[in-house]
Amino acid sequence: MSSYETIQYTVDAGVATITLNRPEMRNALTTTMYRELAQAFRSVERDRAVRAVILTGAGKGFCSGQDLAELGPAISGPGYKADLLREGLNQMILTMRRLEKPIIGAINGVAAGAGASLALATDIRIASAEASFVFASFVNVGIIPDGGGTLLLQRLVGAGKALELALLADAQHRVSAEEALRLNIVSRVVASETFMQEAGALASRLAALPTLAIGRTKRAIYRAAERTFDEALDYEAQIQAYLFTTHDFHEGVQAFIEKRAPNFKGE
Repeated sequence: MSSYETIQYTVDAGVATITLNRPEMRNALTTTMYRELAQAFRSVERDRAVRAVILTGAGKGFCSGQDLAELGPAISGPGYKADLLREGLNQMILTMRRLEKPIIGAINGVAAGAGASLALATDIRIASAEASFVFASFVNVGIIPDGGGTLLLQRLVGAGKALELALLADAQHRVSAEEALRLNIVSRVVASETFMQEAGALASRLAALPTLAIGRTKRAIYRAAERTFDEALDYEAQIQAYLFTTHDFHEGVQAFIEKRAPNFKGE
């Protein structure tokens, strides 16, 4: 286990688990946490033995959003600029989206504000039955959703529903785990007793698959939303031409022909 102040980082059997570790503050985000998360994801990127990631929170919360006690002095000072956001939360979100390894968001408790945006930036989200999402934490303090939340939420639920969730903050609009499943915010809901086991099993399944193909699939799907259909077809062809040259492609074909389980190496 690497040494961090605000997160925990462990690797086991090809799966890196990154745990936000400020349980007494429901894992509220700080400058130190942004830096340590970026460092952890760089470690994931460099380590060829890591082939899938679980991102979760310690204690009862996933992430309660930005630590406003830390943010307050920065935004009230005369030199505050949007660069503080761009160089912290935004860079971390971009690192996650560009990482060519799958990230499972294991949403164990409340994900609010920037914590909800962080959850949405993961590739596959599963929720504990105790989990919930709060998207209106921003408007409650007079700002808009950030960390990609304006884009990611409306892509999942549509513009009208995204506005409702982002603007209304009463108890009725705290999105429960079951409601998040219905809205396609998460892909499954798991009993809290077996939640992390399920997350681990899903990560292990992904880690056993061809890493290069997963990375390029992730890249192509995210970029497809920004391209015309013709451009998406061409980009798929470019990626496929490369993957046809890899060990994992030839191993996958040979295993299929020989009717055996493939031994993917991520190369």
